[in-house]
Amino acid sequence: MSETTQTGTAHVAARLSDDAADPDDFAVQIADQVESFILAVTEVAKGDEPSSAVPYLLLEVSQLLLAGGRLGAHEDIVPDERYEPDTGPEPDDVDELREGLATLLDPVDVYAEVFDPYVPRNAPVTSRISDDMADVITDLRHGMAHYRAGRTSEALWWWQFSYLSNWGSTASAALRALQSLVAHVRLDTPLGELDGLDTDSGADGDDGELEREAGAVMAAEIGVPLGMKPLGGA
Repeated sequence: MSETTQTGTAHVAARLSDDAADPDDFAVQIADQVESFILAVTEVAKGDEPSSAVPYLLLEVSQLLLAGGRLGAHEDIVPDERYEPDTGPEPDDVDELREGLATLLDPVDVYAEVFDPYVPRNAPVTSRISDDMADVITDLRHGMAHYRAGRTSEALWWWQFSYLSNWGSTASAALRALQSLVAHVRLDTPLGELDGLDTDSGADGDDGELEREAGAVMAAEIGVPLGMKPLGGA
């Protein structure tokens, strides 16, 4: 093993040891990242800054997955109570958040993703970034309800379990889609064929026109905040 590899391994081991040695600090840090993500995505969904939606979501999902990685690498968290306490009614604004994001991201909301890369010949499935963000926030809010009620071990257990079972893969897929959108804009490459992605639309429109429309949205609403000149600009 090289000296560089040994140093890196030691750093990771020390980080995991710190997490285990000071669980209160660990809980506070995870809760801060979770709350920051929830607040940020909720603000994006309001639509006040439509031109920065994709870059901002890319940043927020990336930061959330850092917290997820720490949860995934942590030893199994065992809650204090045998049965999960009731967290009360779930917030009823998730559909509003989903619809706000879908409006902001149209027509680049739908993307194709391989659900499980370890399943041989697994066919791609269609997903929506707006649905993904709403699902992730629903999971995170559930854990936050425990955290705010003072049930720290229950919150950490839920965030770890749901990271491994749901929101980790969902956020990872959304991150890949967001990164791809930014890469298409920054590298000035056209979107690929979009035919068949929006499977619930029932539309028989011109696929080439849909592709051009999506490309125009990306250039005008995503490219400008990333420092690219608008179409037709000097």
